[in-house]
Amino acid sequence: VKLSPAGKTPLSAQEVYERCVPSIVAVSAFPDETSEDSYYWGSGVVLTEDGYILTNSHVVEGTCRARITLWDDTEYDALLVGSAHRTDIAVLKIDAHGLTPAEFTSTDSLLVGDAVYAIGNPLGKEFRSTMTEGIISAIDRPVTMEGRVMTLLQTTAALNNGNSGGPLINEYGQVIGINTLKMSNTLSDISATVEGLGFAV
Repeated sequence: VKLSPAGKTPLSAQEVYERCVPSIVAVSAFPDETSEDSYYWGSGVVLTEDGYILTNSHVVEGTCRARITLWDDTEYDALLVGSAHRTDIAVLKIDAHGLTPAEFTSTDSLLVGDAVYAIGNPLGKEFRSTMTEGIISAIDRPVTMEGRVMTLLQTTAALNNGNSGGPLINEYGQVIGINTLKMSNTLSDISATVEGLGFAV
Protein backbone atom coordinates (compact mmCIF):
# COMPACT_ATOMS: atom_id res chain seq x y z
CA VAL A 1 0.00 0.00 0.00
CA LYS A 2 1.34 3.39 -0.98
CA LEU A 3 1.22 5.98 1.79
CA SER A 4 0.01 9.40 0.70
CA PRO A 5 1.30 12.68 2.17
CA ALA A 6 -0.81 14.10 4.96
CA GLY A 7 -3.69 16.17 3.68
CA LYS A 8 -3.55 19.96 3.54
CA THR A 9 -7.12 21.12 4.10
CA PRO A 10 -9.30 19.51 6.81
CA LEU A 11 -12.60 18.10 5.61
CA SER A 12 -15.95 18.35 7.30
CA ALA A 13 -17.31 15.19 8.92
CA GLN A 14 -19.77 14.90 6.05
CA GLU A 15 -16.97 15.15 3.49
CA VAL A 16 -14.91 12.50 5.31
CA TYR A 17 -17.88 10.13 5.31
CA GLU A 18 -18.70 10.70 1.66
CA ARG A 19 -15.09 10.16 0.63
CA CYS A 20 -14.43 7.10 2.76
CA VAL A 21 -17.62 5.04 2.98
CA PRO A 22 -17.25 3.44 -0.50
CA SER A 23 -13.94 1.95 0.71
CA ILE A 24 -15.40 0.27 3.80
CA VAL A 25 -16.86 -3.25 3.76
CA ALA A 26 -18.59 -5.66 6.10
CA VAL A 27 -16.91 -8.99 6.85
CA SER A 28 -18.95 -12.09 7.74
CA ALA A 29 -16.81 -15.08 8.74
CA PHE A 30 -18.37 -18.51 9.22
CA PRO A 31 -17.10 -21.32 11.46
CA ASP A 32 -18.26 -24.09 9.10
CA GLU A 33 -18.94 -24.68 5.41
CA THR A 34 -22.73 -24.68 5.42
CA SER A 35 -24.24 -22.72 8.31
CA GLU A 36 -25.55 -19.24 7.59
CA ASP A 37 -26.89 -18.65 11.10
CA SER A 38 -23.66 -18.51 13.11
CA TYR A 39 -20.92 -16.13 12.05
CA TYR A 40 -18.44 -13.51 13.20
CA TRP A 41 -19.11 -9.93 12.16
CA GLY A 42 -16.53 -7.27 11.44
CA SER A 43 -15.39 -4.50 9.15
CA GLY A 44 -12.73 -4.12 6.49
CA VAL A 45 -11.02 -1.58 4.25
CA VAL A 46 -10.51 -1.80 0.50
CA LEU A 47 -6.78 -1.85 -0.30
CA THR A 48 -6.87 -2.12 -4.10
CA GLU A 49 -9.39 -1.68 -6.88
CA ASP A 50 -9.04 -5.36 -7.80
CA GLY A 51 -10.32 -6.73 -4.54
CA TYR A 52 -7.74 -6.88 -1.76
CA ILE A 53 -9.33 -6.17 1.63
CA LEU A 54 -7.63 -5.34 4.95
CA THR A 55 -9.21 -6.40 8.26
CA ASN A 56 -8.26 -7.72 11.71
CA SER A 57 -6.97 -11.27 11.92
CA HIS A 58 -9.22 -11.92 14.95
CA VAL A 59 -12.30 -11.34 12.75
CA VAL A 60 -11.46 -14.42 10.64
CA GLU A 61 -9.39 -16.60 12.99
CA GLY A 62 -10.99 -19.98 13.67
CA THR A 63 -13.35 -19.68 10.69
CA CYS A 64 -13.37 -21.58 7.40
CA ARG A 65 -14.98 -19.11 4.99
CA ALA A 66 -15.74 -15.42 4.73
CA ARG A 67 -18.05 -13.14 2.83
CA ILE A 68 -17.52 -9.46 1.99
CA THR A 69 -20.44 -7.05 1.63
CA LEU A 70 -19.58 -3.82 -0.17
CA TRP A 71 -21.16 -0.50 0.75
CA ASP A 72 -23.65 -0.93 -2.14
CA ASP A 73 -24.79 -4.32 -0.69
CA THR A 74 -22.95 -6.40 -3.32
CA GLU A 75 -21.65 -9.63 -1.76
CA TYR A 76 -18.56 -11.68 -2.61
CA ASP A 77 -16.97 -14.82 -1.21
CA ALA A 78 -13.49 -14.02 0.09
CA LEU A 79 -10.21 -15.90 0.21
CA LEU A 80 -7.71 -15.43 3.04
CA VAL A 81 -4.45 -14.20 1.49
CA GLY A 82 -2.52 -13.94 4.74
CA SER A 83 -2.71 -12.93 8.38
CA ALA A 84 -0.43 -11.88 11.20
CA HIS A 85 -1.72 -12.77 14.66
CA ARG A 86 0.93 -10.66 16.40
CA THR A 87 -0.25 -7.44 14.74
CA ASP A 88 -3.91 -8.55 14.37
CA ILE A 89 -3.94 -7.87 10.61
CA ALA A 90 -5.35 -10.03 7.81
CA VAL A 91 -5.71 -9.58 4.05
CA LEU A 92 -8.65 -11.03 2.14
CA LYS A 93 -9.23 -11.18 -1.63
CA ILE A 94 -12.50 -11.02 -3.55
CA ASP A 95 -13.04 -11.48 -7.27
CA ALA A 96 -13.98 -7.87 -8.03
CA HIS A 97 -12.70 -4.91 -10.01
CA GLY A 98 -13.39 -1.20 -10.00
CA LEU A 99 -13.46 -0.91 -6.22
CA THR A 100 -12.60 2.34 -4.43
CA PRO A 101 -9.35 1.91 -2.45
CA ALA A 102 -8.93 3.84 0.77
CA GLU A 103 -6.13 6.37 0.99
CA PHE A 104 -3.57 5.57 3.68
CA THR A 105 -1.11 7.94 5.32
CA SER A 106 1.70 7.77 7.87
CA THR A 107 1.13 8.52 11.54
CA ASP A 108 4.48 10.34 11.82
CA SER A 109 2.83 13.76 12.10
CA LEU A 110 -0.06 12.59 14.29
CA LEU A 111 -0.56 14.46 17.56
CA VAL A 112 -2.63 13.83 20.67
CA GLY A 113 -5.79 15.87 20.25
CA ASP A 114 -6.07 15.42 16.47
CA ALA A 115 -9.62 14.81 15.28
CA VAL A 116 -10.37 11.30 14.02
CA TYR A 117 -13.31 9.29 12.77
CA ALA A 118 -14.21 5.60 12.79
CA ILE A 119 -16.51 4.10 10.16
CA GLY A 120 -17.56 0.49 10.47
CA ASN A 121 -20.28 -2.04 11.15
CA PRO A 122 -21.00 -2.27 14.89
CA LEU A 123 -23.29 -4.95 16.32
CA GLY A 124 -24.63 -6.34 13.07
CA LYS A 125 -26.08 -5.57 9.67
CA GLU A 126 -28.62 -3.03 10.86
CA PHE A 127 -25.86 -0.62 11.95
CA ARG A 128 -23.60 -0.93 8.91
CA SER A 129 -21.58 2.13 7.84
CA THR A 130 -21.86 3.82 11.22
CA MET A 131 -19.58 6.83 11.73
CA THR A 132 -18.30 8.02 15.10
CA GLU A 133 -15.85 10.79 15.93
CA GLY A 134 -13.29 11.56 18.59
CA ILE A 135 -9.68 12.55 19.10
CA ILE A 136 -6.35 10.80 19.37
CA SER A 137 -5.93 10.21 23.10
CA ALA A 138 -2.46 8.64 23.03
CA ILE A 139 0.12 7.47 20.52
CA ASP A 140 2.19 4.28 20.85
CA ARG A 141 0.12 3.02 23.78
CA PRO A 142 1.19 -0.49 24.90
CA VAL A 143 -1.91 -2.66 25.38
CA THR A 144 -2.03 -6.33 26.34
CA MET A 145 -4.37 -8.36 24.14
CA GLU A 146 -4.67 -12.13 24.50
CA GLY A 147 -1.33 -12.34 26.26
CA ARG A 148 0.65 -10.24 23.79
CA VAL A 149 1.58 -6.58 24.04
CA MET A 150 0.58 -4.44 21.05
CA THR A 151 1.56 -0.81 20.46
CA LEU A 152 -1.61 0.99 19.42
CA LEU A 153 -3.24 4.34 18.79
CA GLN A 154 -5.71 5.26 21.51
CA THR A 155 -8.88 7.16 20.58
CA THR A 156 -12.13 8.43 22.07
CA ALA A 157 -14.04 7.57 18.86
CA ALA A 158 -16.74 5.09 19.89
CA LEU A 159 -15.94 1.49 18.91
CA ASN A 160 -18.14 -1.56 19.46
CA ASN A 161 -18.15 -5.23 18.48
CA GLY A 162 -18.18 -5.27 14.68
CA ASN A 163 -15.98 -2.19 14.29
CA SER A 164 -12.95 -4.49 14.33
CA GLY A 165 -11.08 -4.28 11.04
CA GLY A 166 -12.55 -0.94 10.05
CA PRO A 167 -10.53 2.25 9.60
CA LEU A 168 -9.53 5.01 11.96
CA ILE A 169 -9.50 8.08 9.71
CA ASN A 170 -7.89 11.49 10.06
CA GLU A 171 -9.60 14.80 9.28
CA TYR A 172 -8.30 14.63 5.69
CA GLY A 173 -10.15 11.39 4.94
CA GLN A 174 -7.01 9.24 5.15
CA VAL A 175 -6.70 5.93 7.00
CA ILE A 176 -4.24 6.10 9.90
CA GLY A 177 -5.09 2.84 11.65
CA ILE A 178 -7.24 -0.27 11.78
CA ASN A 179 -9.63 -0.40 14.74
CA THR A 180 -8.94 -3.50 16.80
CA LEU A 181 -10.41 -3.29 20.30
CA LYS A 182 -12.13 -1.23 22.95
CA MET A 183 -11.28 -1.35 26.62
CA SER A 184 -14.02 -2.62 28.89
CA ASN A 185 -14.23 -3.77 32.47
CA THR A 186 -13.90 -7.37 31.20
CA LEU A 187 -10.48 -6.53 29.72
CA SER A 188 -9.12 -4.67 32.71
CA ASP A 189 -8.91 -4.92 36.49
CA ILE A 190 -11.36 -2.02 36.83
CA SER A 191 -14.90 -2.83 37.96
CA ALA A 192 -16.36 0.53 36.91
CA THR A 193 -17.89 1.23 33.51
CA VAL A 194 -15.23 2.08 30.91
CA GLU A 195 -15.98 4.63 28.18
CA GLY A 196 -13.98 6.27 25.40
CA LEU A 197 -11.01 3.90 25.35
CA GLY A 198 -10.68 2.55 21.81
CA PHE A 199 -7.53 1.30 20.11
CA ALA A 200 -6.29 0.92 16.54
CA VAL A 201 -3.32 -0.85 14.96
